[in-house]
Amino acid sequence: MAATRRPTLADVAREVGVSAKTVSRVLNEDGPSSPETRARVLDAVARLGFQPNLMARNIRVGGPDTTVGLVVPNLGNPFFGTVAGGIEDAIRERGLTLLMGSSAEDAGRERQLTDTFLARRVSVLMVVPSVDADHGHLKSQRAAGLPVVFLDRPGSGIAADCVVSDNRAGTREGVAHLLGKGHRRIGFIGDIPPKLYTRRERLAGYRDALVHAQLPYDKALVVGTHDEAGAAEAVRRLLALPEPPTALFAANNIVALGAVGELARTGRAHDVALVAFDDLPLAGVLDPGLTVVAQNPAELGRAAARTALARLDGDRSRVRTVTVGTELVARGSGELGV
Repeated sequence: MAATRRPTLADVAREVGVSAKTVSRVLNEDGPSSPETRARVLDAVARLGFQPNLMARNIRVGGPDTTVGLVVPNLGNPFFGTVAGGIEDAIRERGLTLLMGSSAEDAGRERQLTDTFLARRVSVLMVVPSVDADHGHLKSQRAAGLPVVFLDRPGSGIAADCVVSDNRAGTREGVAHLLGKGHRRIGFIGDIPPKLYTRRERLAGYRDALVHAQLPYDKALVVGTHDEAGAAEAVRRLLALPEPPTALFAANNIVALGAVGELARTGRAHDVALVAFDDLPLAGVLDPGLTVVAQNPAELGRAAARTALARLDGDRSRVRTVTVGTELVARGSGELGV
């Protein structure tokens, strides 16, 4: 069976018996047309299922598209899915549509995606920066009025708005919670590479809590990984130390999944305390329930959208960093004492 061809502007013009220019004038409302011609064109558009190419039109007239471009590291991470949902909630009533792409934490791929969005003339560009990415190439776009907002991590090489969680204070609260239960050797399982912004901020919060408790920093208790399997291996290594930790702090949701699984497999879930940064689906039905420092990814998205929309509306004030607070949610795993 032959593939069905999408109807074109020329098809509509042929159906009505007018020129393509007349059809364009009716659809874009940019010139005179009789009520009868307008009615016939709109009827043909509905019958043929014609969809105007908004991207082509916007490029032709030099205006922005009605889209927001968002680059995230991993489309499969529920955290970024919730961030995207928050953005959509805020932009929908403005008639904007969200487009997403994944950089896979690769700076080159991130650049390709941003270039694609820029070629499309998006109304707003939002980016969760990859490690080692340089965003200096966006300076001219921002100077020309394009709202550029970085999410979760600051950008590099450009002064632009940024929306982040309070990583340091949240981690400090989570580790202090474990210290309050009598733990003095607390393992920290962070993301990699070590220079990743969220890793650095959360490790700083961990160290802050130790300093406040007048405890030494032991680098043997600090490990890094980027996936569930690596997190499980990190738990095994930490618990095999001559002086193993009695509690663990998992510094993101993926690490937490690996830690929870390993403690359950080895029967240690009820004697090694665990606090995670980031909440997880079904965290409350685990045994014990998982204690977390919960971010508010939906609010991160909404705050980023509010910032971008204000720029679209003419806000030319200095760039700003919006910090969204976290919340300690105690469910059992972080309340296990020594």
